[in-house]
Amino acid sequence: MAGGPLKGNALILGAAKGSVSGERLPDLADRAQVFLEPRLPEYGRTYECVYEDENEAVFLAEEGHWAEIGEEMDLDDREWQALRRTHAEHLKQLGGELDRRAEFESALGLREAVVIGKGSG
Repeated sequence: MAGGPLKGNALILGAAKGSVSGERLPDLADRAQVFLEPRLPEYGRTYECVYEDENEAVFLAEEGHWAEIGEEMDLDDREWQALRRTHAEHLKQLGGELDRRAEFESALGLREAVVIGKGSG
């Protein structure tokens, strides 16, 4: 699925708030998942996991983390910023579903969300 574990609305909002087209963002998100998925164990040891199920794990990383990912993935500023926004929107939507939206929005004031899918399905 285009965008990996990221919710469709998160992709739409991430594209709308950024300078990356809605047509390009799902492919960019898939590329990021290919980059992030093998790092899941490292994220589990290093960062706070605020949500996990059989399909995804959501972590809070330090500010600037998406800039580092962007550099490692050779993304331009607009691309990694769109991914950062999309992952944040996914966490906010998840917070709404879990009745934890205020908690997650507060956390996003200090840290950055990283959503990592588990497997390709």
